[in-house]
Amino acid sequence: MLSPKQEESLSKFMSKILRHTPEQFGIKLDHEGYCHVHDLISAIKSENRWSDIGEAGIDQVVTNCPKKRYHMVNGYIRANYGHSAGRLDYEESIPPTALYHGTNSKVVDKIITEGIKPMGRKYVHLSETLEFATLAGKRRGELVILEIDTVKSMANNVKFYIANNGVWLADFVPPQYFRKI
Repeated sequence: MLSPKQEESLSKFMSKILRHTPEQFGIKLDHEGYCHVHDLISAIKSENRWSDIGEAGIDQVVTNCPKKRYHMVNGYIRANYGHSAGRLDYEESIPPTALYHGTNSKVVDKIITEGIKPMGRKYVHLSETLEFATLAGKRRGELVILEIDTVKSMANNVKFYIANNGVWLADFVPPQYFRKI
């Protein structure tokens, strides 16, 4: 059983491997971003501090991750969103009438002028709930929440993709389709 600190550290390492540098660890992701769990375990064990990690540790991280970053099915695992390496295929879907984006006060004026961009990621990350947008946006500086009008956005060809429970993705959200709340 991992301690909460170990769990957080392992989750960050898993994110690095699955979202950003799979090739650096000899991981080949399929078009949906999955790899075999045993391949991930082998990659993780390449770091001395994780030499005794096993499937139980991976299960613990997947189960307890508050942001629901990972999905495991039939012996395969993927990061649900946040990739900077490669672009995964997500299913285009119809979201709730409002989605939320958490950001910080230092960049909000630029976002309001230019729109919500993916920046270093492949997609813009949006949340179904204020709670999750707060969790996602509170990492940096003073939190600001933006509310996206998905009905108007979709009427003007903005596409939304479902990533996992409560997390939605978009290529870009123009400024006329959101407001600061």
